[in-house]
Amino acid sequence: MKRDFDFWWRLVRPHTLTASLVPVLVGSIWAFACIGTLHVSLFAAMLVASCAIQIATNLFNEYYDYVRGLDTKDSVGIGGTIVHDGASPQFVMGLALGLYGLAGLLGIYICACSSWWLLLIGAFCMLIGYLYTGGPFPISASPFGELFAGGFLGTGVICIAFFIQTGYLTWHTVAISIPVMVLIGLILTGNNIRDRVGDAANGRHTLVILLGHKRSVQFLAVMFAFCYVWIVGLILFGGHSIWLLATFLSIPTARKAVEKFRPEGQTPQQMMAAMVLIPKTNTQFGLALALGLLLETFFTL
Repeated sequence: MKRDFDFWWRLVRPHTLTASLVPVLVGSIWAFACIGTLHVSLFAAMLVASCAIQIATNLFNEYYDYVRGLDTKDSVGIGGTIVHDGASPQFVMGLALGLYGLAGLLGIYICACSSWWLLLIGAFCMLIGYLYTGGPFPISASPFGELFAGGFLGTGVICIAFFIQTGYLTWHTVAISIPVMVLIGLILTGNNIRDRVGDAANGRHTLVILLGHKRSVQFLAVMFAFCYVWIVGLILFGGHSIWLLATFLSIPTARKAVEKFRPEGQTPQQMMAAMVLIPKTNTQFGLALALGLLLETFFTL
């Protein structure tokens, strides 16, 4: 088995890590805006631990998709190193568990600097990461995949990142996390739109399968719009400045994703271009949101 750059890229999927990076950044910047300081080592530990858990979750997905026969030589996607590159299933599972070990060690440091209650929360998050594709009833095969992915990676991580910096939590923090939660959930929606036919044939019951292609794309468009309306609400009713309108710079990418997904009858390969635009939207929106929160602490508009 040749383990070159392309192999590690497909295995680790670094371009998907926006779902981990953005929530940590937003939660930490919002904490800085509230208290005026930032514990850099805690920020770094949280960033690495979150990425490690997400990569491990991707690897669990790789392993169980192979075990269940969902990944074949004809599968299209950003993973598939077992079927396409000859990676050993044992190697993939071992790497996932090793990353969980790293996240656990970093979690102990984070707890020692903040609260040991986070140890239970972190362990629960890691369990959900495993059950997302592992176990007899994988969450990713149910209609609740978007809710769990967005809820834990979006709202959950933002709240933890905020708490470890400030020592407290507010409903305002939850409110700020909502559009990030939605966008992370939509990353899964895009994946499921691409894989809808194959997933249905394998007995999965994702939200996209229940809605069908046309209504799934409509759902995607409505939830994108919801995120931008929510930002307007934060400005009008949450005391934020118009710096947060920087998130609107991501609208063209979101619109393009919807337009590319809209035609029915596309092959999974044809939908790849649309699928990658959703994490790109999340990255643009999340970075703009973090920048807006930072700028409004120094400049009032």
